Amino acid sequence: MQRHLSLLRGAAIAALAATAVAAAAGVSGAAELPKSPEVKDTGKLIIANTLEYAPFEFIDENGKQVGINIELAQETAKLLGAELEVTRIPFPSMVPGLAAGRFKVAWETFAATDDRLKQVDFVMFIKSGIVASTTADKASQFQGENNLCGKRVGVIGGAVSDFIADRLSGECKEKGLPEIAKSIFPEGKDIIQAALSDRIDARLDDATASGYFEVTSKGQMVVVPGLYDVAPLGIAIPKGDKETADMLAAGVNELIKNGTYKTIMAKYGMTSAMIEEAYVVDAADKIRK
Repeated sequence: MQRHLSLLRGAAIAALAATAVAAAAGVSGAAELPKSPEVKDTGKLIIANTLEYAPFEFIDENGKQVGINIELAQETAKLLGAELEVTRIPFPSMVPGLAAGRFKVAWETFAATDDRLKQVDFVMFIKSGIVASTTADKASQFQGENNLCGKRVGVIGGAVSDFIADRLSGECKEKGLPEIAKSIFPEGKDIIQAALSDRIDARLDDATASGYFEVTSKGQMVVVPGLYDVAPLGIAIPKGDKETADMLAAGVNELIKNGTYKTIMAKYGMTSAMIEEAYVVDAADKIRK
């Protein structure tokens, strides 16, 4: 009996030792990534996000925060041994909020424009193009070149589509065609509602998000011919914040290396938007086309 108890104690000690080794290995793995002072101090990866832009971020039918950006951020937090905390903020408020020091990470899909680069830096982690989508009954009105000239077009304020609309409108004017009548909205769902209620003719937005909604809306909105811009997109961080930049780039690159990045992108049909390496952009000449 005594021998049996000794064996049990030995097995228990061995199991505890194995657990301790595994835990230590996990901590060691998390510690290999550089951490920003905020993550070190709080034990949290705190991000600003709209939670309003499927398939990148949204609330599912169970009330759960999901989407490409959310899930990549969750996995990055795990690598850091940190808890993810999402602060819901409207997209147009993000760059000013970063510049004012109200938060450190805006995990969205930002284009690195010259104006933005004066205020913030970026960690590029995805690529995409800009397309127009409209209601099925209007699709025939968007054929051929210059198909947006003279149309009422909705964009998210401050998003890359906002700047593309201005550029396209200028091109219409140069060709002697009617300019685009641009309407600015705070969130993607507002643009869709405006299109469905005939307040605008088309939505100008990210190709993958537009394609995703075409499928999920069962054809209420359809993508029309034409790709208006292709660019890398990134997470925005405060200007000159090298520690946060290095942390996020290292985290995403580890997800690329271990296959998690591809798994999440494939889950939302976004493998065509993958990039081979996350990298930091603090000036326009560092953008990789």
